[in-house]
Amino acid sequence: MTMTTHKLTAGDGYQYLIRQVAVADSSERGRASLIDYYSAKGESPGRWIGSGLASLSCAGARWVPDRDLAEVWSVAEGSSVSEAQMKALFGEGLHPNADAIAQYVTSRGVHGIAAAEATKLGRKFHIRDGETTFQRALAVAYREQNEQAGRAWNAPIDASVRAEIRTALARRKFVDQFGRAPADECELSRFIARETRARTTAVAGYDLTFSPVKSVSALWAIAPLEVATVVEACHDAAVADALAWLETHAAFTRTGTNGVAQVDTTGLIAAAFTHRDSRAGDPDLHTHVAVSNKVATVADDGVVRWLALDGQPLHWFTVAASELYNTRLEAHLGHGLGLAFAEVAHQRGKRAVREIVGMSAQLMAAWS
Repeated sequence: MTMTTHKLTAGDGYQYLIRQVAVADSSERGRASLIDYYSAKGESPGRWIGSGLASLSCAGARWVPDRDLAEVWSVAEGSSVSEAQMKALFGEGLHPNADAIAQYVTSRGVHGIAAAEATKLGRKFHIRDGETTFQRALAVAYREQNEQAGRAWNAPIDASVRAEIRTALARRKFVDQFGRAPADECELSRFIARETRARTTAVAGYDLTFSPVKSVSALWAIAPLEVATVVEACHDAAVADALAWLETHAAFTRTGTNGVAQVDTTGLIAAAFTHRDSRAGDPDLHTHVAVSNKVATVADDGVVRWLALDGQPLHWFTVAASELYNTRLEAHLGHGLGLAFAEVAHQRGKRAVREIVGMSAQLMAAWS
């Protein structure tokens, strides 16, 4: 029924993918690896998809035998996603096989910065701790205030005193930064607000979630295994169609001063995780596609450069990609199982949804 888009931040993005996406909100994984978790729960592991995977086989300026490129650098489409790969790509902005690459170059006498460079996909993610320089200086000022008053370093400070300390510190910081005093209290207030606002962390990627209409999930849940398998395959095919469309219309990056030029990329790198129930335990076939913010572009001289995905087109085309997914899912199910769809108004005042003809409304309502 929909494709939604959510931004993933570096560091936290990796943790979100592990805790919520890769294991479907389960709290049962414990210390088990993802592969062990999938085996125990009977789930399919995440899989690598996207045309951009081919660019991962480029070792940059260093020469590497083709066989070693295939074994160490390559990430095959459809291969299982490991936790180490997710941490490298979404957590740190490195090649998914960063550990194996580092081991490979180190064993051949490359160490230190040069070894680290071999694992990079362009610039490494900038991950902030959420606290600004002004906030850290303010914490020191509060501690010094308590020490001068003979109290514990973390003793509560009266609100009016805290305000005086904050204002005095802000005035000094303003003068240091701009070489003049604030024009008025409003300018100082804006400066304080700006300096206490948490700095943003780099974008690691985007979580695209593809969910079919209720009747499709219901049919998939109650159908014989051979039919359910076809339904899931049709869903996977529709997801692949939508992703391929996005690669053509929304997979761009920017170069030049202030990103003035928008250029093509070699495609998207993504990890797909198919879930089979909702948080409430109801049948709910859906797929999370975690799209990496790392994309490759090929210069006129043939050199591969790794840059950041231009997220704006991706957001612009979310609705169009969602509609394409719906259309392609209907087409695949019509071809594979002979199913027909018709508009059904679930709630007054809301847009009608196209459901499978003949599916029980009571059954769909029970699982909503």
